[in-house]
Amino acid sequence: MIEPRFPITAAQIDAVVADFYTRIRLHPQLGPVFAAHVTDWPAHEAKIARFWRNAILFERSYDGNPMAVHHQAGNVRPGMFEPWLALFDTVLADTLPPPLAEGWSMLAHRIGRSLRAGLLFSAANEPPNLR
Repeated sequence: MIEPRFPITAAQIDAVVADFYTRIRLHPQLGPVFAAHVTDWPAHEAKIARFWRNAILFERSYDGNPMAVHHQAGNVRPGMFEPWLALFDTVLADTLPPPLAEGWSMLAHRIGRSLRAGLLFSAANEPPNLR
C-alpha cells in the first residue's frame, strides 16, 4: 500500500471539497464559469473528491482528464487560477490544521500551475477567434 502524501482522511477531503464548492457558487468571477458546466453539484463534488483522494491518498478512484476538461470547457482562462487557488487556500485554512492545509495547498498550486500552463500552451497553438 502506498503511503498518502500527507496524513489526511477521506472525510476531511470531502469536507474541503464541499466547503469549496459552496463558496465557488457565490464567487462573482468563478461561480458563473462553474454554473455553465455543472448541473449536478453532488455528482461533481463526488468526482472532485475522488480526484483529490487519488492525488493525496493514491486511492485510484478517479479516472478523468482534468487538462482536457478545462480545455474543452471553452470558458476557462489562465487568469482564473489565481482567484481559484486563493479561494481554495482560504477553505483549506478554515477547514484543516495548518500542516495539512499547507501540504494540500502546495499540491493544489502545483496542479494549478500545470493546468494554467496547459491552457496557455493550447491557446498559443490555436488559430485566433476573430468573432
